[in-house]
Amino acid sequence: MKSSSAFYIGTAIVVSSILAGCGQPGPLYLPKPPAAKGAPAKGPVEPAPVPPPPVIVPAS
Repeated sequence: MKSSSAFYIGTAIVVSSILAGCGQPGPLYLPKPPAAKGAPAKGPVEPAPVPPPPVIVPAS
């Protein structure tokens, strides 16, 4: 009697795992890549100018 209940439990596990594997039917596909952003900037980008050093005022 114990073996018949183990058979039913095993069958239920196999059937449920097969049903859980069912997903979207048909071939798999990759999503389309995002649209390309605008053209790159014209010419090289120049760095910001370096500010002059701070003026040190002597204490009086």
